Amino acid sequence: MIPKTMHAMLLTGHGGVEKLQYSQTTPTPEPGPGEVLVRVTATAKNNTDRKAREGLYPTKDKGEVTSFQMGGSPTLTFPRIQGADVVGHVAAVGAGVDEARIGERGLLDFNLYADERRDINLTPDYYGHGADGGFAEYIAVPSDQFHHVDNSDLADAELAAMGMCSYQTALHMLTSARVKAGERILVTGASGGVGTALIQLCRIMGATPYALSQADKAEALLALGAEAVLDRSSMGSFTERAKKVTGGHPFDAVMDLAGGEMTNAFIDAMIFNMKDRADYPRLSIAGASAGNLSEIMWTRVYLYQVQIFGVSHGTREEAEQLIAWIRGGQLRPVLHAAFPLSKLHEAERYFVDRNSNYLGKIVIVPDAQWEEHGAPFALSASPEAN
Repeated sequence: MIPKTMHAMLLTGHGGVEKLQYSQTTPTPEPGPGEVLVRVTATAKNNTDRKAREGLYPTKDKGEVTSFQMGGSPTLTFPRIQGADVVGHVAAVGAGVDEARIGERGLLDFNLYADERRDINLTPDYYGHGADGGFAEYIAVPSDQFHHVDNSDLADAELAAMGMCSYQTALHMLTSARVKAGERILVTGASGGVGTALIQLCRIMGATPYALSQADKAEALLALGAEAVLDRSSMGSFTERAKKVTGGHPFDAVMDLAGGEMTNAFIDAMIFNMKDRADYPRLSIAGASAGNLSEIMWTRVYLYQVQIFGVSHGTREEAEQLIAWIRGGQLRPVLHAAFPLSKLHEAERYFVDRNSNYLGKIVIVPDAQWEEHGAPFALSASPEAN
């Protein structure tokens, strides 16, 4: 029986973790026409949860406290339930949806699409921002965006770690930059959710990924598929270090999640020998963990014909391709740990202060589902994953 109220973590405004309030009496959503009601078993945490909470998406004034507004007006209203990468089981269906779906396990395509176009997404928004997300016991979502994944070798928490927020962003970075088989690709921020997704996706596409990360994460990143790992603790002589691992060749493209002062070094590592290239230097950027402002010379950009792609989310086609790869076992989860929903404050602090052992995703599990879907992946229970 579906309860009338549920446990949920409510974001009540921009600010610190104190703006996240645990509610035990939030109304359970009802599925509308074409929707399914999902009993949530795991939701991966993403950096965008923190950035949206803190209002760190300025587009005009660098000090502006704001959120996604690409559709022309803000869609984040309070209170809001965050959490984009939702895994769960269909508990009920709305009008027009086959009741045979009840009981299915699935993974949510997290996008709030503005229209039915399959190959473009010009005003990206997402569950957990413009509509309530998965940091709750139930969520109502479009049936066609809740993709059935019945792989028995994947636990619900592991499937959540392969959620669309990271993997679809990663794939869109690669497709935007026309990454091809045989190319050498630098992946920055390689130990996070998007970074680990990029390494795997490069291998599927036949490209060779090189990771930029902390030196103590090199072994795990090499095991995941990185050709080599460059230490990000010192960016001095970066091009020379890059030449050593590529055999003297420039990177064909950079998948950047860092920004800041590193941008020039990434460009340098693509343009030092233009005669050795088969395509233009390409920089895809989908994050700014090292700083939201970069100072670059535009003459270097246009004389060397550097192509820059800003990436946020992806398309329906890319989501469906990822689901096919997950079902086919071509992608594997990189799950760091699980936390109960009631301890989301603790998870947020751990995420910000994560140490050198951190690799992959943190997953949030409703307390009622904890013993089955969360406890096996708790920090103390899963040293091999931590």
